[in-house]
Amino acid sequence: MVLVTLMWSIAGVVTRQLDSARAFEVTFWRSAFNALALVLLLLWWRGPWQLAHALKHGGRTLWLSGLCWSVMFTAFMVALTLTTVANVLVTMAISPFLTALVARIALGHRLPARTWAAIVVAGLGIAWMYGAEVAGGDPRHLAGVLVALCVPVAAAVNWTVIQHNARGSGRAQDMLPAVLIGAVLSAALALSLALPLSASAHDIGLLALLGVVQLAIPCLIAVTLAQVLSAPEISLLALLEVVFGVAWAWIGAGETPSASVLGGGALVLAALVANEAGALRITRARQGAGAPG
Repeated sequence: MVLVTLMWSIAGVVTRQLDSARAFEVTFWRSAFNALALVLLLLWWRGPWQLAHALKHGGRTLWLSGLCWSVMFTAFMVALTLTTVANVLVTMAISPFLTALVARIALGHRLPARTWAAIVVAGLGIAWMYGAEVAGGDPRHLAGVLVALCVPVAAAVNWTVIQHNARGSGRAQDMLPAVLIGAVLSAALALSLALPLSASAHDIGLLALLGVVQLAIPCLIAVTLAQVLSAPEISLLALLEVVFGVAWAWIGAGETPSASVLGGGALVLAALVANEAGALRITRARQGAGAPG
């Protein structure tokens, strides 16, 4: 999941290198290359017959997850074209709170105290990092923040749906094709709003990179991990995208982070490490208790 967040985090700095592609055209090209890569990856991984069967008989669970992916893919890129990377990332950082709430209501999921504490501490770190960016900012960024808010809402529903599917009483539905459904829906919606297309070859190359490396590969990994990690844990670990996004902007765009960004990032990392270390200790203790004497 750490690798997944590292790959997700390149979107902001790569988007800032675009020449002419804007808003929905950016979304279209990224989602289109994402869909193409997913088709090839899923055909190789699942085979044509199994993929076709999953898409045909996936039911409401698969298509609900696909719709969530579509909202996430579309809203994220549109938000990046409307406001700053920092504003988008800080808005997305409420995802652990929303996911914990949705999982609690929908699944009756009880989080350990350490995870609630990690969510609170990480949230404080995010607020420390970007509080100045959002509070008192330019009113023109409000639309971008509102669009970005769609991402954590959709993510909270999506991780909960995927986990509910994995823990159901019957045979679990293959949820990997949901990412493909989301990519196709996102590309179709964006294309209808992006015409006429005007992206340069340079822009298309960068958006192809995002579609494959920043979306297709890490999203497939994330869906697989969601069957092992709890929905709130997935969402909490996803906060690393914020920290990595700062690092990419520092390295690739020359945006030197302030002391508050460095301090807040350290707080986020400390919360994540403490939570995962606690989970590891409990797992080892249970394994030790169950070992033969």
